[in-house]
Amino acid sequence: MSALTLILGDQLTPDLSSLSDFNPSTDTVLMAEVMEEATYVGHHKKKLAFVFSAMRHFAEELEATGVAVRYVKLTDPENEGSLRGEVARALDADPGIDTLIITKPGEWRLLSDMEVWANIFDVEVELRDDTRFIATLSEFSTWAAHRKQLRMEYFYREMRQKTGLLMEGDSPAGGKWNYDQDNRKRLPKSAVTPQRWFCQPDQVTQDVLDMITHRFPDNFGDLEPFVFGVTRHDAEAARDAFMAEILPGFGDYQDAMAKDEPWMWHSILSIYLNVGLLDPLDLCERAEAEWKSGRAPLNAVEGFIRQILGWREYVRGLYWWSGPKYAKSNFLNAQNALPDFYWTGETDMACLADALGQTIRHAYAHHIQRLMITGNFALLAGIHPDHVNDWYMSVYADAYEWVELPNTHGMALFADGGMIASKPYAASANYINKMSDYCAGCRYNSKTRTDEDSCPFNTLYWDFLIRHSQRLQGNPRMSLLMKNAIKMPDRERDLIQRRARTVLKSLNIYPTKD
Repeated sequence: MSALTLILGDQLTPDLSSLSDFNPSTDTVLMAEVMEEATYVGHHKKKLAFVFSAMRHFAEELEATGVAVRYVKLTDPENEGSLRGEVARALDADPGIDTLIITKPGEWRLLSDMEVWANIFDVEVELRDDTRFIATLSEFSTWAAHRKQLRMEYFYREMRQKTGLLMEGDSPAGGKWNYDQDNRKRLPKSAVTPQRWFCQPDQVTQDVLDMITHRFPDNFGDLEPFVFGVTRHDAEAARDAFMAEILPGFGDYQDAMAKDEPWMWHSILSIYLNVGLLDPLDLCERAEAEWKSGRAPLNAVEGFIRQILGWREYVRGLYWWSGPKYAKSNFLNAQNALPDFYWTGETDMACLADALGQTIRHAYAHHIQRLMITGNFALLAGIHPDHVNDWYMSVYADAYEWVELPNTHGMALFADGGMIASKPYAASANYINKMSDYCAGCRYNSKTRTDEDSCPFNTLYWDFLIRHSQRLQGNPRMSLLMKNAIKMPDRERDLIQRRARTVLKSLNIYPTKD
């Protein structure tokens, strides 16, 4: 008898839990490109190309070690179009298979389907925990139990103590847990951003690009130039280039934004990390080694490690701990539809035009652009969480629900009512002007809020405070702002609200019809 091991497109790791006892003499790996996974959201063309090419290269990596791989391409005439259908076809083709082994997927949508497969297929179905994370889900549940607030900072500190990363005995290296205050510098005009490590497509990738061109012509985003690596070797080369050449400057300008500067000092490693081509603990340990050797400052290394050991582990734990109901919350009762310019990038707001334009071109925007530009505007404009969550899942190459949903739903939109964020991350043009050069070249005035040329961020920011003054007045971090909004003279309040309605109408933002 033998086992069939199903490996998903974001599970491209040789030491995957489902492969831990793989027997090359009897067992088979199944990998399948299926339309159901390619279309459950309208993925960016670059993401589709990256995942399919990385899958094909990983299959070759496994085969080179003697693993038998049943690989189903999207274009195979007999492709059933779904993972369930391809599992059924593989089982029918080999009656000797008595066990189906799967590392649990990263989405409730898939897990809920796989949990009934034991009732469908005449084989034992074994769903194994995903061991590619630093914290187990049970560890997170234990940490979260009986806590009134699930703040990432405190989980991060426990992970530092667990791993020993950036620790000096029982104390944090340098005497502080968090160096975020040191990482908020605006990019100087004289600054030169670093060159990036990118790849040229090989023949496997070119075949995938051709397929995407023909099969998904109407999907979001530009397919070429395609510069992402697609193999473990590529991912490790990108990692090494970041550690040696870019990490030292990462901290100072971590929150900065600049026109036509999509990469800045960001690692751009999440695309590889989230499919299993890189290991999170290894990345953290390598970054720590750069600090210990004196090649990178502590604020840069701590900031990078916090993104992985802190945020990434935290949002994964919270996603599974909260359950499917998390996505249904809408604390601020946001009901507007997502405007078309999120898909076209065609807007006179310079900050949004830049962030959306690079998203279209690269399937990438760094975390401050996602939080304080596209996310912030959606928050202020009252866009329905479902629309925003779907957009983020569709447009970024590193987006998977376990990581994207908490960051978007909780951090950017405050739709969870404060489970993740201690306050809504609402900001006016003042923040954008402070942290970027966008406002200098924008047709809108970043200093006013009710004039015809006032920046929409300003108008909608104050309208947001007025609309939610009662709902948020109990938030200790918002109390002063809410008191000011409540005490605002009626004439000023009415002027802001009338202007906000005009702004939304001019941007074709209306209540959703769903």
